Amino acid sequence: MPLATLGRWRIGGPADFVVTPRDAASLGRVLATIDTLGVPRVIIGDGSNLLFDDDGFRGVVVRIGRALDGFVVHGDGVVDAGAGLWVPTFVRRVIDAGLSGAVHAIGIPGTLGGLVTMNGGSQRRGIGENVVHVDAFDRHGQTHRLDHAALAYSYRASRLQAGDLVVTSVRLRFAPGDRAAMHREARSILRARREKFPRVRANCGSVFVSDPKLYDLIGPPGMAIERAGLKGEAVGGAQFSPDHANFIVNNGSARASDVLALIRIARDRVAELSGIRMDAEVRHLAPDGTMRPAHEVADLIDVARYQGN
Repeated sequence: MPLATLGRWRIGGPADFVVTPRDAASLGRVLATIDTLGVPRVIIGDGSNLLFDDDGFRGVVVRIGRALDGFVVHGDGVVDAGAGLWVPTFVRRVIDAGLSGAVHAIGIPGTLGGLVTMNGGSQRRGIGENVVHVDAFDRHGQTHRLDHAALAYSYRASRLQAGDLVVTSVRLRFAPGDRAAMHREARSILRARREKFPRVRANCGSVFVSDPKLYDLIGPPGMAIERAGLKGEAVGGAQFSPDHANFIVNNGSARASDVLALIRIARDRVAELSGIRMDAEVRHLAPDGTMRPAHEVADLIDVARYQGN
């Protein structure tokens, strides 16, 4: 199956196999079987924060789908939710339960498992601040429970990014809130995103992580990229969005190599401007299954041949 059909960027070569388990028990069995066979595997949710390689992936892609989308509200603001739950749906359900603390994530595409793994959020907040514990499988299909401390949350990062565990469900705790006020805030956030962010062309959302030092010096990554003269800059079929420079859009024919070249160019130009090299929150999947931040791969590119494009 083409990986381009599984990711928000619509980029990527073929995968050997794609499996979507129907429930948590099936996921455990799938992981145990893959481990026994000794073949490479990668776990994805909605593919909203991934750049798949042009050469695809020689292994098994395991998709955490909507089958794992449970949602239960307990007392004292505690919520149990499945890793496959769509993030905007999750946020709306938290709001409907009269709980505050999740509204900032309302506009983020992807699944809850990915959000928890990346400590995703907006307005410089992350969902990790609300996580009590996660339940996960290891590569052998054995279950583990990691509490908040063990998850080692930091800005847009967590221990889960090591890739050795697959989240199946999450327990979170929220404070009481005003439903009407939270719904108004959610609508305001979504309206702002519609006005500011590209909607038509394929993209993965924000590419670069906001760095506090860069923020104080210039502003958020999009502003730094714009100040470096790169807003609207294109390489091949990939382009820094004319709407928001921290988004790289696929104009219809983009390859992973085009995106990586833009990431490298932006890192170099912003570093010349500020002395700070921006890190990507997007992760790149190599054909051998290696998953790492896209800027680490971009730094290996011979960027000279792209200059002047």
